[in-house]
Amino acid sequence: MEEFPPLVARARAVARSSGFPLTREEAAAGTPSASLPGVGRFLAMLAAGCGGGRIAELGTGVGIGAAWLASAMPADCSLVTVEIDPVRAAAARELLAADPRVSVVTGDARAVIARLGPFDLLFYDGGAVDYAELVSLLRVGGRVVMDDVTPLEALPSGSPLVASDPKREFFFGDPRLVSVEVVLPDLRNSLLVGTRTA
Repeated sequence: MEEFPPLVARARAVARSSGFPLTREEAAAGTPSASLPGVGRFLAMLAAGCGGGRIAELGTGVGIGAAWLASAMPADCSLVTVEIDPVRAAAARELLAADPRVSVVTGDARAVIARLGPFDLLFYDGGAVDYAELVSLLRVGGRVVMDDVTPLEALPSGSPLVASDPKREFFFGDPRLVSVEVVLPDLRNSLLVGTRTA
């Protein structure tokens, strides 16, 4: 199932031409990579249900995640995506310029995102943010999604994440969230999803 919406296909081409990694395997340790197709399809499914809502993405990259969201969200939805790297933000801004529902903000998400919420859907795709603050950015009933997670069964033996994973501890430990881990079909990647209940 490698067919992509036209905007996503263009975003992937931008990533390729700019050298932005499309997978975690292509990325150097500690550097960002694009949203995987399985993550993108999941985001699109959630965005499609955000009628009249506000969506945010922290960590635009060159715009692949935003392209998935914008391709599926209803006409009365808006999306703001924040990228700290000005070159990547400029590439995403050019990619998404034809859609007036989408705003690409260059800057540190911690400094700009709080004044733009609350949100119905928040995709956290990078940046230094206190995880607990993410819940405060959501409306009650809003969802937060985080990718770049390795399923427990796929972690190498001895990985410190088996005993203590800050992402899982946040999603399953914050009393304001009801959460689930969604393992992608490759069985090597997963994402965490939480719905704010209070």
